[in-house]
Amino acid sequence: MGMELIEATKPMSRPVRAPVGVKPPGEALFNNLAPEDQVLLRRLLTEPIDYVDHAEFSTPDAEQRLFGADARLTRTNATRFVDGNDPISGAVEAGERVPTLSTEQEQHLFKRYNYARRQVLTLLQSSKDKKLGVVTMRRLLAWGHRMLATRSVIVRLNMPLVLAMAKRTRLSNIDFNELVSEGNMALLRSVEKFDCSRGFKFSTYSCRAILKSFSRVAMRVSRYRGKFPAEYDPGMERSDFVDRQREGVITDCVNELKEILLGNLAGLSDVERTVISERFALGITSPRHGAEPKTLEQVGLVIGVTKERVRQIQNNALKKMRLTLEDRFLAA
Repeated sequence: MGMELIEATKPMSRPVRAPVGVKPPGEALFNNLAPEDQVLLRRLLTEPIDYVDHAEFSTPDAEQRLFGADARLTRTNATRFVDGNDPISGAVEAGERVPTLSTEQEQHLFKRYNYARRQVLTLLQSSKDKKLGVVTMRRLLAWGHRMLATRSVIVRLNMPLVLAMAKRTRLSNIDFNELVSEGNMALLRSVEKFDCSRGFKFSTYSCRAILKSFSRVAMRVSRYRGKFPAEYDPGMERSDFVDRQREGVITDCVNELKEILLGNLAGLSDVERTVISERFALGITSPRHGAEPKTLEQVGLVIGVTKERVRQIQNNALKKMRLTLEDRFLAA
């Protein structure tokens, strides 16, 4: 098993990359596409496309053997091919339990995936330095959806491998979800680079990449712990010193205001003191247990004036108190 793992993870032939310079279709044509197609087209025109070649791809009937009967384009919500029924893909999409694939079944899936990527690259090459035409664009989108759908099937079939390896890895100081996340990313990279023509199972190839991703997580956590020995706590990211200091200032101001009112240090008239006391339920002029603040209209009934006159008296009293507070407390 050790030699098999080493052979399976040796560098493979360099994958082919997509050309640059393909011009997007006109704005009107692009806006007429389904949202799903718009997102996919942007990806296909901006991201590099790789594929791992296989000898069968050059045969005339490669597409028919890999995808069934000759496909025809359809346009429902997105531009896709009408494919023949693939039992494995259908079972995965339906959420059914799929037994462990044989080597032949696994190779068939990877051939489908890489052939779809090859077709995407071929269509991009045919449109190099030209504006993407309607027919080419529709075929490009259909092959792109085929490519993503096949990759999704492969990934979903192999995700239990990541979970199993994460559970067996003895890294108690690392969050399990972080391990799984890194392992899933390694699994995706492995799908992109795996060469099924070499005869190895995909699990043999991907397990080393997943283990290396776990190792990178452990090294990153170790470096972090070296600099920050304490456990990460989001609450420590922001100091509450300023908030506590502000609360202290507010409390001191309130206490000072009470002294100003009780001692009438601001030189308020009896009417002004009554308005402030009743408006803010301070209970200075007429102490009552459980008193609640009154509205301007209610205070007006108490002192026999309109609510507008109460507002004027209140503002004048508050101004006197503010000036006294600044002289006594804030200036100090």
